[in-house]
Amino acid sequence: MKKYGLMIDMDGVIYAGEKLIDGADRFVAALLRKKIPFTFLSNNSQRSRADAVEHLAGYGIEVEEKHIYTSAMATATFLQDQDPGCSAYVLGEGGLLKSLEHAGIKVVEKKPDYVILGEGHEFNLKQVHEAVDMILAGARFIATNRDPSPRKAGWNNLGIAATAAMIEEGSGCEAFVIGKPSPVMMRSASAYMGLQPAQTTVVGDTMETDIKGGVYMGFKTILVLSGIADKEKLKAYAFKPNLVVDSVDQIKFPLAWWEKRKA
Repeated sequence: MKKYGLMIDMDGVIYAGEKLIDGADRFVAALLRKKIPFTFLSNNSQRSRADAVEHLAGYGIEVEEKHIYTSAMATATFLQDQDPGCSAYVLGEGGLLKSLEHAGIKVVEKKPDYVILGEGHEFNLKQVHEAVDMILAGARFIATNRDPSPRKAGWNNLGIAATAAMIEEGSGCEAFVIGKPSPVMMRSASAYMGLQPAQTTVVGDTMETDIKGGVYMGFKTILVLSGIADKEKLKAYAFKPNLVVDSVDQIKFPLAWWEKRKA
C-alpha cells in the first residue's frame, strides 16, 4: 500500500492563541491511531522541535519531535545542500541557531557567507545595521520566512516581513525566503517525510502561505476556517483548496482522493 501523509499548520489549525481549537485533539489522536504519517509544518524558526512539542503538550496534544518540521530546519537543510560548511551571521534565536549548528553551519560575527534572518526578541537596530553592511560587502541574504506582523496593539515582536523590509531597503538586496509558501520548504518537508507530491496533503488556515505553498508543489490542500481565512474572500484568489472545512474535526478518513489513488 502506498504511503500518504499530512503537513499541518499549527496556529489557527490546532490552537488559536491560548485556546485549543475544538476537536483538534481528536483529529491528532485519529492520525496517531490510524498511523497516518503527519508533520506539523511551522514557519516559526525561533522554536526548537522540543519547544514545539512542549507547546502542543500544553494543549493536551502529545506528539514526538519527529512530528515537527520548521523553517529553521528547512533553512539549515538548504544551506547544507547548497553550501556545506558555510558561515552565517544570524538575526535569530533558539531553534534557528540549533538547526544551523546541527547542519554544520558556522555562526560568526564577521565576514559571513550569509546573513540569515529569523524571529527574535533579542536582536536590535545595531545588528540590523551590521547585517546591511555585511550584505553590501557580499554576504547573501536569507529569510527563514516572510510572515507579516499581527498588527495588534501590545504585540511585542514584529513579523519577519517588517525586519526583512528594513534590511532589503538598506542593502538593495532582496531576501531569499525559505519558509511557506516557498517551494523550498514545502519540498524539503516532503522529503523529510519521505513523500512524493501526489502523496501529500497540506492542512492550513491561510490561503497566502499554506494553501498557496501546497498549490505550488502540486499537493492536495485543505483550508480550515478556524484561523484567519475568510470564507467570503476565497473567490478573490486565482487558486483554491481542494476542501474547505470549519475545523480539522470535520476532516474524515480516508480522504476521498486517497481512496481514488488506492483503487
